[in-house]
Amino acid sequence: MNGVVDEFIGRFLTELREDNAAVFVGAGLSKAAGFVDWRGLLAPIATPLGLDVEKENDLVGLAQFHLNTNAGNRNQLNQLLIEQFADLPAPTENHRLLARLPIRSYWTTNYDRLIEQALKDCGKRVDAKYTVEQLSLTVRGRDAIVYKMHGDIEHADKAVLTKDDYERYAGTHAPFITALSGDLVERTFLFLGFSFTDPNLDYVLARIRSRFEKNQRQHFCIVKTRSKLPNESDADFAYAKTRQDLVAQDLLRFNIKTIAVEEFSDITKLLSTIVDRFRQQTVFISGSAADYGQWGQQETENFLMRLAAALIDRDCRINSGFGLGIGSAVVTGAVEQIYSNNQRSIDSHLLLRPFPAGIQDQAERERVFERYRTELIAQAGIAIFLIGNKLDTGNLVPADGMRVEFDLARNAGLHCLPIGASGGISADLWSEMMAELKIAYPERDDNFYELFERLGQKVDNPHELLDPLLQIIDILRKE
Repeated sequence: MNGVVDEFIGRFLTELREDNAAVFVGAGLSKAAGFVDWRGLLAPIATPLGLDVEKENDLVGLAQFHLNTNAGNRNQLNQLLIEQFADLPAPTENHRLLARLPIRSYWTTNYDRLIEQALKDCGKRVDAKYTVEQLSLTVRGRDAIVYKMHGDIEHADKAVLTKDDYERYAGTHAPFITALSGDLVERTFLFLGFSFTDPNLDYVLARIRSRFEKNQRQHFCIVKTRSKLPNESDADFAYAKTRQDLVAQDLLRFNIKTIAVEEFSDITKLLSTIVDRFRQQTVFISGSAADYGQWGQQETENFLMRLAAALIDRDCRINSGFGLGIGSAVVTGAVEQIYSNNQRSIDSHLLLRPFPAGIQDQAERERVFERYRTELIAQAGIAIFLIGNKLDTGNLVPADGMRVEFDLARNAGLHCLPIGASGGISADLWSEMMAELKIAYPERDDNFYELFERLGQKVDNPHELLDPLLQIIDILRKE
């Protein structure tokens, strides 16, 4: 990756961690799922007007021409919307990647429901806003708000589509303009699949620029570099490329920096990198101990407290299911370190989900526990496994729950770090990892392999493992 891309990723990750990020999605993202873009949508009405949709740049005007020739009747336009957007294809990988990020505010000019579906597939509760009246209502327990400033396919007759709709927008949809203006001032936006030809967005950006002048918040957009079309002349291609460069330069007036990629697949790679790097900031700690082995309870808890404190110092977020004999020490070390710095908060650095032990039905218990574990693990990029034993009818046995968490973590692509020296099922997990370590991490140096091996070597004091464990985590978090 080049310096511009690296700078963007670093800046956007910071905004994500501080809950300041937002996304604006245009038609380009939905087109990849199989939906038509504006040209495809309006092609059926262009021919009867004697126009070629491929030659039209003012598509809003094209929709208005149709309306004018039909005495203001938009029945055919509404029908086109229903026919093209009623079916819901699967969200694209880009939709799914965006949904996995901790973003609360999504904006779109699209009529489809791909964003909402991707968020729901991630287990998030969505509050969709596509009418002015909905802006004053709140879905309880919402995880994300999707602002559909041009409407929704369920209300095709109210969709913003023609020049009349755009000209009246400031009056009919003023609260949307206010809400978008507020988000653009307070949040860092990532624009995707957007051509910046929408008059409503231009209006909002111009207002913000007029008010804040040289103090506008930084935003980003990802754009595929213009490539030569089939049968396109060299002169036409050069013209189109020049115009794209000028548009990118013009966006700097609104402090929107353009990130250019060569292929559409590069957008997916870029989003995937953001997701992976964000997840690497969260460490899942799995462990249970009815018996602490040769280390003893006091030394094990001290080790866990120091580990948790070190992770907080690295600005990590800790996820844990509050395992038996393990959770209290993790919480103590984390909270003490969080409170040692006034710039930190519990919510941004610690997520605990004690398991609901009171479920009597075995099948229901297993179903709930698996979902619990899956949701916790999905937010992390690194997983640490410690000890892993429990009492079963008075006998000390391996903790089968840790095995489930290990399998879920590996399937979810987490970097799994079993501390084999702690005993219990962690020793088995470490042995399994060592047997295929160079397959799982094929391009690591000998130092990395030696550090991982040390996690399974017997030590009298667990504190001897803290340094190699943290070195491994530091290496993984730099990826």
